[in-house]
Formats: sequence, C-alpha cells, structure tokens
Amino acid sequence: MTLSRRDFVATSSSLAAGLAISPSVAFPRASTTGGAAAPPVVIASANGIRGVKVAYDQIVRGEDTLDAIIAGVNIQELDPEDQSVGLGGLPNADGVVQLDASCMHGPTRRAGSVACLEDIATPSLVAKAIMDYTDHIMLVGSDARKFALAMGFKTQNLLTEKSRQDWLRWKSKLNANDAWLDHDDPVRIKFTTGTINMNAVNAAGDLSSVTTTSGMSWKVPGRVGDSPIIGAGQYCDNTIGAAGSTGRGEANIKVCGAFLAVEQMRLGKTPEQALLHVVERVIAMTEKRLLSDRGRPLFDLDFYAVRKDGTFAGVSCYEGSQFAVCDAAGPRLVTSAYLYRRSERPTR
Repeated sequence: MTLSRRDFVATSSSLAAGLAISPSVAFPRASTTGGAAAPPVVIASANGIRGVKVAYDQIVRGEDTLDAIIAGVNIQELDPEDQSVGLGGLPNADGVVQLDASCMHGPTRRAGSVACLEDIATPSLVAKAIMDYTDHIMLVGSDARKFALAMGFKTQNLLTEKSRQDWLRWKSKLNANDAWLDHDDPVRIKFTTGTINMNAVNAAGDLSSVTTTSGMSWKVPGRVGDSPIIGAGQYCDNTIGAAGSTGRGEANIKVCGAFLAVEQMRLGKTPEQALLHVVERVIAMTEKRLLSDRGRPLFDLDFYAVRKDGTFAGVSCYEGSQFAVCDAAGPRLVTSAYLYRRSERPTR
C-alpha cells in the first residue's frame, strides 16, 4: 500500500493517539503444538495477545497485512506498563531508552529498519516510513531520529518513572563501594530481553512480519540486537512464510534465525520442524561461556513462524513458553514446542 507523506503522517498520528488510549544437540522433545488454519492467521510473542486480535480484525476487513500487524505491535509500544518495548522500555546503562524495529512486506518484497532510536515510542512505524519513503532499508541513531521528525513523528520522554526506578536499583547494586545507595526493597532487579514479534498471512496468502523492542535492559549504549536485523529478528518471503524471534538477540544474529526458519520451510519442513532446526543451530553456534556443562543454553530464545497456507508454530529452548495466535477461532495463547524440558534448564 502506498501513501503520500502527508497521508502517512496523518494516519500514523491518528493511530498512535487512538492506541495510546486504548556441540551436538539433543533430539528435539517438542510438545505437540503449532497448528493449521485457513488464513487469515496472525501469530506473535505472548505479549502480543491483544495485538493479534487487532491485526486479525483489520486483515479480515481487507487492510494490508503489514499495516495490520504494525497496529498490533503499536499497542505494546504505547503501553507504559510494558517495559520491553516503546514507551516505558527499560533503558541502557546510561538510563536512556533506545529502540529498535524492523518490518517486511511480502507482496512488495520491501523492508525497513531502525536502530538506536531515541524519544519516539513507535519505532515500528518509523521502520515502515523508511521502507515507504526511502531507497534504504536501515537508519540508525541520531539520524534516524532526525528522519522521523522530518516525517512528522513527535518526540516524548520514553523513560517512565517506573523504568527509571528499576534503572536506579540496577545502578545502585553495581558496586558496593560506589556513591550510589542501594535500594533495599523487595523489588527484584529486572534483566530482560523482552520484544514483540508479529507475523501474519491473509486469505490471499500475502504475508508480512514486524519486530520491535527496547532491547536488552542495561545494555551498553549503542547496542543493537536482532530485532532490527532483516533475516534475524524477522523475515518474510511471500512465496513461503514469515518468522521472527524474541530473546537473546546476540545468539540469534549469528544464525540469521528468521531467514533460516523460512528457508527450512522452503525445503518442505513444517513451521515447527523449521523452528526446532533453528534452535539447534543457535545452540551449536553458542560460545561455551553461555552453555551449561551439559551444553544447555543459559539464555532464553523463542521463535515464531507462519506458513503461507496458515500453518503456524512457536518454539522455545525450554518447556513452558507460549505464543499468541488469532484466526477464525479467536485470540488465544498456545504452548510452544521446545527442545529441552524445564527440569534441564540450568540455574545461573
């Protein structure tokens, strides 16, 4: 779908305002998950449970798949209580919220990406603006912010008081001999790599994908994870399917996980089989310091995929994860397949 720059800014502003209100690897032991449904189908990480319904309803009304799923992830980006994306996201080591996002539009084979974006709560919309209005795919840092302002996006302080207090708790406990007083309270310091990935296919078989995040909490300023990396945090091929991930981006980047998942589906694997293969590759490519003595990962990583025919799946390293789905049966959480049982998960 093509919009004029004026229409894009007006549409984006109205949308934002409305949403603001409202070594070898063990043989896979997957739970019996995934599923098939006649498209439309929208899948996402579990925090997208509200968004998959919004996206599905828009797709049923005939709206573009990418516009629909971006509207879905905007819900989390604009929710100050969600500390993993957008407004209220947990900041970097300097206390600054830096956001990443990327998107792909299957029918036009186009993509957009933004990284280290500050002061703008909806990086998914900025990524789409890069896709729609430039000959580039990725913009980063202060220049990405400058581009967004030129496109009509408005700035705001993304660091909520809740996230600021969590940052202060983390900072105060870095060094017992520094000048910061510890926050002696029962609130546990958060360490998160929270993200939202959403993928969709409509009745015509057209696909799109988007991933958005505030990244790893307390990260080194300037750190970029997998979310804005086309082929890692998300990937879409309109002839095959779409896939994306949440969790430790550094582990996923090294295997181009979303691209690998789609290519495995191209070879004839189901979404679940494809994602299990990706998790195996992630672990095989992980350095020893991030593995237990038994070769089990010391981090979380989840993948999601939907095929052109509506078959979908979610896969995690460990038993117990869920992902969000909406199709004709309505929105729901589905248990992810997994590689290892919860009892095999090492403690740090």
